[in-house]
Amino acid sequence: MEAVGLSAFWRDFRENPVAVAALAVVALILALAVAAPLFTPQNPYDIANLDLMDARRPPGYVGSGGYAHWLGTDAQGRDLLSAILYGLRISLQMGLIAGGLALSAGATLGVTAAYLGGRAEALIMRVIDLQLSFPAILLALVLSALLGQGKTQLIIALTAAQYAYFARTAHGAATAERNKDYVEAALSTPLPALRVVFRHILPNCLPPLIVVATVQIANAISLEATLSFLGLGLPATEPSLGMLIANGFQYMLSGRYWISIYPGVALIVLIVAINLVGDQVRDQLNPRLQR
Repeated sequence: MEAVGLSAFWRDFRENPVAVAALAVVALILALAVAAPLFTPQNPYDIANLDLMDARRPPGYVGSGGYAHWLGTDAQGRDLLSAILYGLRISLQMGLIAGGLALSAGATLGVTAAYLGGRAEALIMRVIDLQLSFPAILLALVLSALLGQGKTQLIIALTAAQYAYFARTAHGAATAERNKDYVEAALSTPLPALRVVFRHILPNCLPPLIVVATVQIANAISLEATLSFLGLGLPATEPSLGMLIANGFQYMLSGRYWISIYPGVALIVLIVAINLVGDQVRDQLNPRLQR
């Protein structure tokens, strides 16, 4: 977008106070997650800093290290506030990386199919439609079970489970652009076909892809938490929000609610805030939804 376009976009965005508040929440969470090592009392990934004598302590407890655990501790003696902020770092990292890779792969595949047309387009889109007929969580579960635990394996599983949404969106937008006069004129010149595709067709497909990206980033965060909750995500040495919720689930009936509740609240707030921002972006980029 040009500067004038961005200014108008932000002016319209500010008219929705709920979206502005959601954007502020996302920005605050992002800032806290990035700066977590600067002010958290401990590194929850450093086993040497953990003390099992501090395990399952209630909120406000002063631990053996001399600092207060404002949100309590989990079953491994981790300061829950530190673990949540570090878990948010993982959630945002997985969501942004997986969402970006899925956007790149899906957009390239969808635009290429629209440009090629014919049997190649039919074959590519049938594969995409076949994948879309399966729930993303099912595909992510299968891939995670096959690939094992780890950040790289998790990113591959999340990307493979989500790229089809971008491919379908990009194909629809690129098909509409492919039949326009300016594209036909560009194709009649000596310009390379790839340059026409990525210089003229793809940029005009970005608005709907941006809308899908905001939704899929939140979905990637949710999928990562689900996989980690089931023990198929990240290893135990790098607890994400999903794993923190799973670790405290067995203690819910004993009254130690904080181990699961606080990470769960943080996860819900993050996902809802991103979705609210995405809804406003969708409304502004889709003229049919504008007031």
